[in-house]
Amino acid sequence: MNKQSLREKYKALRAQLTEEELENLSLSIANQALTLPIWEHTYYHIFLPIAKQREVNTEYLLHILQGKDKEVVLSKSNFQTHEMTSLLLTDTTRIILGPFGIPEPEDGLEVPSSKIDVVFVPLLAFDLQGHRVGYGKGFYDRFLQTCKANVVKVGLSFFEAEALVEASPFDVALDYCVTPNKVYTLQASSE
Repeated sequence: MNKQSLREKYKALRAQLTEEELENLSLSIANQALTLPIWEHTYYHIFLPIAKQREVNTEYLLHILQGKDKEVVLSKSNFQTHEMTSLLLTDTTRIILGPFGIPEPEDGLEVPSSKIDVVFVPLLAFDLQGHRVGYGKGFYDRFLQTCKANVVKVGLSFFEAEALVEASPFDVALDYCVTPNKVYTLQASSE
């Protein structure tokens, strides 16, 4: 199935989730994430959910990270360049709704992407090779290419893996994807 068809399919499936289902599934994803072999690192980049897109509520994962005294990094999107700036989350960080309803830090201490150890990646669909379908703007693919080579890329999905997602040469494959029912260890194909 092509990316546009998958976008439409998974946006429709998300739209059918009740608020209670969305919260319960998000909590299950956070609990599944605890089984990942990623918790020895220091810098964790996490996205804040776009409410109108009905994304995974990462508040539960945020509590886990803060409880483990990890350095949490949030991004601020630039829609002119389609790039993201990484800012450290602190007790004084003010979160605002940016363009397109994206919650992001108003300002803060910039963290070089080369310091980030783990990135939690939003997505609509994924396959067992680690390919993902996002919203089509390429923000995360561009961002992940600026991170260190061994950065751990973890997708978060309400739904299980698709058979195959078309990939472009610019796509950056995930290492893991966490769903409410399981953690997928993904194997990028050597194309």
